[in-house]
Amino acid sequence: MTSHTHILDEILTTIRRAKTICVVGHVRPDGDCIGSQVGLALALQNQGKQVTVWNQDAVPAKLRFMVPAGFVKKPESGEKFDLVIATDCASFERLGTVGKAIAKHRDFINIDHHESNTRYAKLNWVSARVPATGELVYELLKHAGWPVTPAIADCLFTAVSTDTGSFSYPNTTPGTYHVAADLVRNGANLARVCNEVYQSYPMSRAKLLRHVFNSFRTTKDDQVAWFWLRKRDYTRTGADTNDSEGLIDHIRDIEPVVVACVFEEVEPELTRISLRSKSERVNVNTIAGKFGGGGHPAAAGARIPGKPLSVQRKVIAAIKKALDAAK
Repeated sequence: MTSHTHILDEILTTIRRAKTICVVGHVRPDGDCIGSQVGLALALQNQGKQVTVWNQDAVPAKLRFMVPAGFVKKPESGEKFDLVIATDCASFERLGTVGKAIAKHRDFINIDHHESNTRYAKLNWVSARVPATGELVYELLKHAGWPVTPAIADCLFTAVSTDTGSFSYPNTTPGTYHVAADLVRNGANLARVCNEVYQSYPMSRAKLLRHVFNSFRTTKDDQVAWFWLRKRDYTRTGADTNDSEGLIDHIRDIEPVVVACVFEEVEPELTRISLRSKSERVNVNTIAGKFGGGGHPAAAGARIPGKPLSVQRKVIAAIKKALDAAK
């Protein structure tokens, strides 16, 4: 990994000054968010810090195996901390209700790997060269000389594994494999992580997946594929929003598809989109940026106001335009 000695030293100096620290993450947390949050928080606790972990939303069921009971809490107004650290969050708005609870804190560190990060904190360590924030947290712990316990290794391995598609996405680097190997050497339980994260999901998700395969549509010679998830789909299948994570990959993986998109109803006139690209020539971060969102070249998203079909037409048109430009 490339050296970031100066920024790492600044971060560690700030951490050493603090006694009470709050580690926060983005709404609808995924494996990299929870893995980075909890892994860093456990390391800080081992250094004698009083640590609080906040997230607007609950930990997804498949990630609870690595989170101590009651460890991740919802934000509470009026609490004060010497330091706040955000992990894997590209913008302040993505913190949701946590943002309001920490808005007045002066010492604020942002550790993230999103290309679209808005550098919203007092101290920002943003590196889009790595595929997961968990890799940055690992680098911080190694630079500090702090021990990576088996519990921390589980968290960081999960973070890196999930954000690389189990080391299959193009963003996976040789350094990522070295980090993963070191985490396994430090006690990451590979069998348990794989079973909990990849090989076990509820029947409600299976029903939601059936809906996806029955309803997805394609256009532009099957290069673009999309589907909708509406509130009634969750109600009918007994699923929740955590069950939808990764469903888009099943559509993206169809051979002719270059870009996949899921449109998810948030409110009657607010739609959340997720985009995936499997071509280096089509940068979905740029597409999402046209709608006020962002992410990575191969995975991005946005929240778009407007009538659902109008949103769909605009997004599909933007994807087609990007495909035409990539010829």
